[in-house]
Amino acid sequence: MNSHHPLPVTAPGIALRCYGAIEETDVHDFHQIVLGLDGEMEMTVDGVGERIDPGSAWLIPAGARHDYVGIGENRQLVLDLPAAALAVPERLFDTARAVRIGPALTQLVREIAGRAQQAQSRAVLATALHGAPECAGARTRRFDWDASAQLCAAVLAQANIVGSGAFEAAAGLDFARIDGWLRAHLAEPLRIADLAAHCGFGMRRFHQLFIEAFGETPHRYLQRLRLDTSLALLADPRRSLTHIALEVGFGDQSAFTHAFTRRFGLAPGQWRALPSH
Repeated sequence: MNSHHPLPVTAPGIALRCYGAIEETDVHDFHQIVLGLDGEMEMTVDGVGERIDPGSAWLIPAGARHDYVGIGENRQLVLDLPAAALAVPERLFDTARAVRIGPALTQLVREIAGRAQQAQSRAVLATALHGAPECAGARTRRFDWDASAQLCAAVLAQANIVGSGAFEAAAGLDFARIDGWLRAHLAEPLRIADLAAHCGFGMRRFHQLFIEAFGETPHRYLQRLRLDTSLALLADPRRSLTHIALEVGFGDQSAFTHAFTRRFGLAPGQWRALPSH
C-alpha cells in the first residue's frame, strides 16, 4: 500500500471464485453480489436456498449468514461492496435475494471476469519478476474500482433485479428509476423540486423518502454518482480532465480534482496513470 495515498477503507473488491463440494458458512460486514459465471453452486441466505448458474446472481446484505457449496466445476464473479463504497441505493440490500440477470449484464460479467483473470495473472507475474507488490496493488486498486462501478450501474439498470412491486412500494420511491434519471442528467445542476415533481412528491416528503431509500441526501448521492462515472471516463485517454469534469457536472477541473482526490486519495491525473489491467 502506498503510504502517501492509502486505500480508502470503503474500497470495493472484485474476485473470481470457485466453490468447493464441502458446504461452508460466512458472515461479513459488507454487501456482496455473487454473479454466476461457469457451472453451478447452491447458496442459502437467511434460510432461503437457490442454485446460481450463469444467468443468475445473489444479492447478500451485510451481516446476512450465507451457506454455500459448489456443484461440480464452477466459477463465480464476486463483488464485495462496503456500504459507503459506491453510489448504490441502500434499499437495494434491504433483503437477500436471488435474481435472474439479462443478456447485457451476463455479457458484462464475462468481460469483467476476463479482465480480472488478466489483472490477476499480470500482478502475480510483476511480483514474481520484479518483487513489486506495490505496483500490483495499484493495478488491482484501479481495476476493482472501475469494474465495481460498471457492475453496480448495470445491476441498477436491470429492472427485474430491483423489481417494481412490493419492494419499491414499501419504500415509497422507485429508487432504480431515480438512479437512472440522475445518471442521465449528471451534467446538469440538481433541482430537487423538479425531481420531486417528476416522481409525484412534494419537496419535503421526497427528501425524506430519498434518504430512506438511498441512505444519504440527493446532493451527496449525486456527488458520488458523478465521481463513480468519472472513473470510466478517465480510462479514455482522448478525454481531457476538463472535459470529464464538465461531463459529470463539475463547474471546472479544479472542483473535480478536489472532490476526486478527497474521495479516492489520488488526483484524477494520478489515477489515470495507474495501470488499469
